[in-house]
Amino acid sequence: MNKRPIALVAHDARKDDMVKWSRNNAETLKGFDVYATGTTGGRIEEGTGLPVTRLLSGPLGGDAQLGAMIAENRLAALFFFIDPLSALPHDVDVKSLLRLAILYNTPLAINQASADAILANLSNEG
Repeated sequence: MNKRPIALVAHDARKDDMVKWSRNNAETLKGFDVYATGTTGGRIEEGTGLPVTRLLSGPLGGDAQLGAMIAENRLAALFFFIDPLSALPHDVDVKSLLRLAILYNTPLAINQASADAILANLSNEG
């Protein structure tokens, strides 16, 4: 059986939260093909032992890679822990990624509460 692909992304100030959430949900996440942008993916691998397909860093094209996956209907969900308090130089890329997730009706988690709900739903579908 093929595992469904999901993407995990976190801004710098939220990477620790993403690693902690991933560690707390590692058993469930084993049932998915996990994609992540560069540094986030490395931190998740290191903190959980989960296999992660690492894309480019978000500002260097990783956000665009995920956007393409969404547009091609190749992601079951996007988990993007956003830092709402920091101005980001690649804000245009972030907005484009979020716009695509909304446009293509891709489940989108932007914090731990929404991530828990979406992961539970995806797990029940499987």
